[in-house]
Amino acid sequence: MYYSLRIVTSFFTAIIHILHSTNDGLRKSSSVQDQADMTMRLRQIFYVFLLGMFVGLSLSGLIYWGFTSIWFGNHLTGNLGRTDVASVTPWLAPIVWEGTFDSRVIDSIYKQQNITIATTVFALGKYTRFLKDFLESAEEHYFVGFRVHFYLFTDQPEEVPNVKLGQERYLTVKTLPSMNRWQDISMSRMEILEKLIENELASEADYIFCLDVDTKFYGRWGVESLGRLVGVIHPWFFNVPRFLFTYEHRPKSQAYIPAGKGDFYYTGAAFGGSLKDVHNLTKTCREQMNIDTANSIEALWHEESHLNKYFLYNKPSKLLSPEYLWRDISMSSGSVKIIRFSHVAKNNAEVRPNL
Repeated sequence: MYYSLRIVTSFFTAIIHILHSTNDGLRKSSSVQDQADMTMRLRQIFYVFLLGMFVGLSLSGLIYWGFTSIWFGNHLTGNLGRTDVASVTPWLAPIVWEGTFDSRVIDSIYKQQNITIATTVFALGKYTRFLKDFLESAEEHYFVGFRVHFYLFTDQPEEVPNVKLGQERYLTVKTLPSMNRWQDISMSRMEILEKLIENELASEADYIFCLDVDTKFYGRWGVESLGRLVGVIHPWFFNVPRFLFTYEHRPKSQAYIPAGKGDFYYTGAAFGGSLKDVHNLTKTCREQMNIDTANSIEALWHEESHLNKYFLYNKPSKLLSPEYLWRDISMSSGSVKIIRFSHVAKNNAEVRPNL
């Protein structure tokens, strides 16, 4: 930037010197022909002046753009010093870890956009017991300072706790019928989310996240997580070889992923993105699950299996590390510097209806 400004300044100084000398020449010349020649010369100098100004400003802008784009790129996409983990996918999508973003910079950018983040959570049966911790911890850590609208689906609206929400934080409770199998609860989410986006959210939100309720926030979950299509790496599979991923390997299922294929194993407990992209995801998964039902087959891990199939052929634009969905706060890993969001320890046989 400094050298480009010096170039422009030197150019302007030279132009001014030429103009002074030309003006002196005009005063000294007496013939009409001499004055015509001088006029032509002035025009040429003026055109050169305009061209030089354009080149100088363009050069300054190019250098400034290059500097700022590198700086913002480093702050927003992760080149801030983490060398112990992968911070980018083979298709160049960022993987968000602690130490790969500057929260002050990215918050200031999104603050200017006046965004709303819709967040869905399902609490049926005994899962209503997890609502208080989920909502209270979200108030402390989840998109703090931004407009958030929670959409809670439950079969027991009377059990929803009275949690005080902050400014521009909203909760809408929607009643669902009870279901006999936890698998049905899990798989029905895709269709419910699809219809919610179609019927209500188009003019109400900019982004949406779909989260499990038997969870709790322990650290910042902010706008660094936003993207067109966002997947969260499953905490059990982020550092294991692909052949251990629990994909659906039966060709009869629409969730089928051939052996040797796949990039990451994504959790079904947290995913999100823009309304358009999440709508496409939920619609596709719902259609595939309907085909499986018609063929009397149920994918190994239900909607999570279909989610992984979708992400294989529709690559997420951003991945969140297991910091954003840990399995249990008591688990440990050298790569995970902070636990932002985690499932809570529970007795599945006690809370799930058909176990």
